[in-house]
Amino acid sequence: MTHAMILAAGFGTRLGTLSDERPKPLLPVADVPLIRYAVALLSGHGIKDIVVNLHHRGELIERELGDGASLGVRITYSREKRILGTGGGIRRALHLLGDSPFVVINGKILIDLDLTDVLAKHRASGAMATLVVRPDPDAKRWGAIDAPPSGGPIRTLLGDGGFMFTGVHVINPELVTRLKDEDIEQCIVRQGYVSWLAQGVPLFAHVARGYFMEHSTPARYLEGNLNVLRGKAVITHPPGELVGVDATARVAPSACIIPPVRVGPHAIIGSHATVGPDVVIGARSVVAENTVVRQAVAWPDTQVTERAQSCIITPTQRVAVL
Repeated sequence: MTHAMILAAGFGTRLGTLSDERPKPLLPVADVPLIRYAVALLSGHGIKDIVVNLHHRGELIERELGDGASLGVRITYSREKRILGTGGGIRRALHLLGDSPFVVINGKILIDLDLTDVLAKHRASGAMATLVVRPDPDAKRWGAIDAPPSGGPIRTLLGDGGFMFTGVHVINPELVTRLKDEDIEQCIVRQGYVSWLAQGVPLFAHVARGYFMEHSTPARYLEGNLNVLRGKAVITHPPGELVGVDATARVAPSACIIPPVRVGPHAIIGSHATVGPDVVIGARSVVAENTVVRQAVAWPDTQVTERAQSCIITPTQRVAVL
C-alpha cells in the first residue's frame, strides 16, 4: 500500500498579509483550496492514505479536510510545535508513512502528473528517491538539477542544470532514517539529497511535461487562478467544478457575466454588476449592484462593493497585483 505526505506547515512569507488569513495550502484556486487539488491527484492514482503536516494556521487545514472521509481518503496529521522544514517534517512523520516508497507533494503547488508512472519507474530504477523535475530556462533561480534530458540518474543538485524540482518526490523510507529526528528545521534537498548524492546514493529525476504552477506570491497566485479559468491548466484529476457559474449561485437578470469565470456556490451577483473576464467569485460571496470586477479573485464569504481589477479580495483586505 502506497502512502503519501502533503507538506502544509509553511508560513507563506512571500504571500504577505494573505497568509495571515489562510495558510498557503488553503489558498483557493478557482474557489477550491490548493490542498484539495493534491488530495484529488493522490486519490485519482489510488493513494488513499495521506499524512498532512501542520504548523502555521494548521487548525484551518484540519477543519477543511477532517479525516478525509468526505474526499474518499484517510488523512492523518503530523503536528509540528515548531517549523521543521521539508526534511524535518518528513522525518517526524516517517512512522506514519508505511514501509514502502511513499509520495511527497508540496501543498502550495498545482501539478498534473501521472503518479502511477512515477512510482513504477521509481521501483524499476533502483533509486532511493525519485525527484519529479521539469525543464526551466531559469532553473538556477529555483536550485538547478542536472540529469539526462529524458530523466534518469541525477548528476548534481543546486548547481548547473536545466531542471527545477517541482516539490513532488518518491522516497524510500530507509533513506529518510538518515535524517535525525532532532526537532530542528531541516531541508530535504540541502540537508538530505545533496549530501546523499555526494555519498553515492542513487537519486533519479522523472521529467514532468504537464501543467505545473506554484503559488508563493500574490502575482503567481493570481496567475494560477487565471490559468485554470483560461484552460491553460489541464488537470486530469480535478477536485470539483472549476469554471462556470455554480447552479446555486444567484445572478441578477441585469448582471453581465463575461467568461471565463468561476462563480462559486451560493454566491450573489447584484443587479447591473459586470463580472469577468478572468474572475473568481468565491462561495457565498456577494458582488454589489453596479460593481465591475475584472481579472480578480474574491475569496469565499467576501463582499465586493467597489470596482476591482488585478487584485485579490478577501473578507478583510484587498491586495493589488501589479
